Amino acid sequence: MTSLGEAGANVSQSMKSRIRIAVTLFYFGQGLGFASWASRIPTIKSVLGLSEAQLGTILLMLPIGQLLTMPLSGALVNKYGSHKVMPWAAFLYALVLLLIGFSGNAWMLGASLFLFGVTGNMCNIAVNTQGVLAEELHGSSIMSSFHGAWSLAGFTGALIGLLSLNFQINTIPHFIGIVLIMVLNILLNKQYLVPEEGSKTEKKEKTKFKPDSLIVQLGVIGFFSMATEGAMFDWSGVYFSDVVKAPEKLVILGYASFMIMMALGRFLGDAVIGRYGRQRTLQISGVLMFVGMLASVVFPNLWVCTFAFMLVGLGVACNVPTVYSVTGKHKTIPAGVALAMVSSISYLGFLMGPPLIGYIAELFSLRYSFAIFSLFGFLMFIMVSRLKIFNEK
Repeated sequence: MTSLGEAGANVSQSMKSRIRIAVTLFYFGQGLGFASWASRIPTIKSVLGLSEAQLGTILLMLPIGQLLTMPLSGALVNKYGSHKVMPWAAFLYALVLLLIGFSGNAWMLGASLFLFGVTGNMCNIAVNTQGVLAEELHGSSIMSSFHGAWSLAGFTGALIGLLSLNFQINTIPHFIGIVLIMVLNILLNKQYLVPEEGSKTEKKEKTKFKPDSLIVQLGVIGFFSMATEGAMFDWSGVYFSDVVKAPEKLVILGYASFMIMMALGRFLGDAVIGRYGRQRTLQISGVLMFVGMLASVVFPNLWVCTFAFMLVGLGVACNVPTVYSVTGKHKTIPAGVALAMVSSISYLGFLMGPPLIGYIAELFSLRYSFAIFSLFGFLMFIMVSRLKIFNEK
């Protein structure tokens, strides 16, 4: 069977560029939808009168929806192809974002977030499959730029949220505007997605492999990074509102500062790794995560916390792409299987981090929960320093 790499020789450069743009914009669209929700969490929390524990419980509905849908999402992508699943999943994701905006009580918000997790998981599997296919078609590494587009969408969503707050635009019209952008993006780019090729027998064989110690350790490093990332997405605005006591118009500043530095770090990450190496880059990343989170706890000042969240953004930027890159070089497990295992462990941190912050905050305080999460950067530094695989070329 002809591989995508071989088939790519028959595809014009202009078409390859258009495919890359289309896949990039689907990453961007999904990131914009998630960031729009995250930018309005403090507002929704206030409007519905939710306590930190209640918000933490409601936030848990999103990862539950994600986790329960993993087998279904994989089956749909395998049966119909990510190029067919992606447009429908993205459209449903946009509609559920609108449903979140119309949520008038905690129960409706919880149900909406559950559906947001369901549709978000379908988008995640489909868009990352498209990323792998597009990379193979191009014959070079471009995955980092796709994740950079997702991060850039996060900053864009935060900026739109900031403007909405300053112009006193309510959540519903804000989300309607975002949904229209997402739908237009789907209509303009769906025909340029890459169709799958491959053997179903090969896919079944992959399930026979089991994770070893290295896979688990790489997954845990990814877990630490993505748990911190998830906490910043969902709680940075609340932290600025409740702990920093920022003015309402500047509440979103922490989230925006985190997102822009994470996006910048991802676009510059390949150059930094090329100069300093994977291990040194990840060691520095762990230190930045630790120092940034801890500084926001010790000095809950508006400008100090803004700078601290910028450090956290830089700290988490290169971790997951670098871990995935190393994972693909596993000597005994096929790259696709190893990546699936590591990403499953890593993504669990992204899903479980925000609810965990809420529960710790309810028992003690939000500052205390951020102090605990700062240890993830320290632990990541230790684990990266012990793994020789990060020094391998």
